Amino acid sequence: MTKDQKQLWKIEKKKDTFKKNKMKETKGYLDMELLRFTTAGSVDDGKSTLIGRLLYDSKAIFEDQMELLEATSEQRGEDGVNLALLTDGLRSEREQGITIDVAYRYFATPKRKFIIADTPGHIQYTRNMVTGASTANLALLLVDARHGVIEQTKRHAFIASLLQIPHIAVCVNKMDLVDYSKDAFDKIKADFKNFSSKLEIKDIHFIPISALNGDNVVDRSNNMEWYEGSTLMHLLENIHIGSDHNHVDCRFPVQYVVRPQTKEHPDYRGYAGRIEGGIFKPGDEVTILPSGFTSKIKSIDTFNGEIKEAFSPMSVCMTLADDIDISRGDMLVRENNKPTASQDIDLMICWMNEKKMIARGKYTIRHTSQTARCIIKDIKYKMDINTLHRLEEDKEIGLNDIGRITIRTTKPLFFDAYRRNRNTGSVILVDEATNETVGAGMII
Repeated sequence: MTKDQKQLWKIEKKKDTFKKNKMKETKGYLDMELLRFTTAGSVDDGKSTLIGRLLYDSKAIFEDQMELLEATSEQRGEDGVNLALLTDGLRSEREQGITIDVAYRYFATPKRKFIIADTPGHIQYTRNMVTGASTANLALLLVDARHGVIEQTKRHAFIASLLQIPHIAVCVNKMDLVDYSKDAFDKIKADFKNFSSKLEIKDIHFIPISALNGDNVVDRSNNMEWYEGSTLMHLLENIHIGSDHNHVDCRFPVQYVVRPQTKEHPDYRGYAGRIEGGIFKPGDEVTILPSGFTSKIKSIDTFNGEIKEAFSPMSVCMTLADDIDISRGDMLVRENNKPTASQDIDLMICWMNEKKMIARGKYTIRHTSQTARCIIKDIKYKMDINTLHRLEEDKEIGLNDIGRITIRTTKPLFFDAYRRNRNTGSVILVDEATNETVGAGMII
């Protein structure tokens, strides 16, 4: 081997080693757990600033983003860097200094991947808050340390409870403006606990923070030695979310029938979709709804090959031992654990359209992979989301209102109660004329 050949061999070996290490890193990264969380709270409680601080202190901001942030802050005549501008992307948001639309941001730490939904605090953007919170594992509910628990705090806590968000972290922000007072924090904690006892919230954490200065966000604060709990970042990285998905009720709505009809797979017939509950294994006996036919799972395939076990929220392709007529909208379940099948459905609905809900009005309903038409049978009451009272006399449901209704569909839907399964217990209503989403519903 010549000198040049040796040199070339060394270079190729280094390249090979680099590729292998990169593949290991990528695999580890892809296998990391994903936490979706949303922000909630009143206007100017510091939601966008908190997200900016999380991204900044966790080194998740690129240099060019930071330069643009510094230039924009300087242009606006602000002291230091305004971290809220990281999520407030709309021109009107930057002009007014408020969040209007839902801003999604993505970042990762060595322990976990995160998707943040930064939602608005104004009453008139309740629908946007519902959109951001619908898929969240955790809600960051911000409270201004100076103002304590106010109506908007209660409103957002109620919506978080209604949407069955499993975990809530109450971040008492702007502690620097109350001299890092333990009494102020304890009072807010007691007030919120007293209010939340009336709601269905499973897991609540309280953290005193200063988003502007970074106290207890990523790094522990030296100004609050009386606080012995974890920082916000530590909570986000370590909170257990494995049990948030329903692994008891087996639910597999079929989205697409896979028929490649190639030389390699001339007779392949698979049913693709996302598992919305339970655990499936090859050899398991399943029932197909609505037909009621039964079969056994022959194989469970993914992009990376066949697997021996699949569970929520994995997207897979299943093959069955028998040739059965199955199409989009059908659901694979267990014989002894079937969902409710009905045309009459009770819903809590959040209305998202400027046009008010029409009593006896007809809409398109979408549920898992099913699409049907429905009629509004009855409007039972509207919720006053400030007081949590039922307004049984007021049955006009308009933009951002939440109410209870009964609908009738043109064909049976297969569903669970929303509190049992968020995936099979949620629907959306669509205006047939404009194709706009007008309402998001939680099945009772």
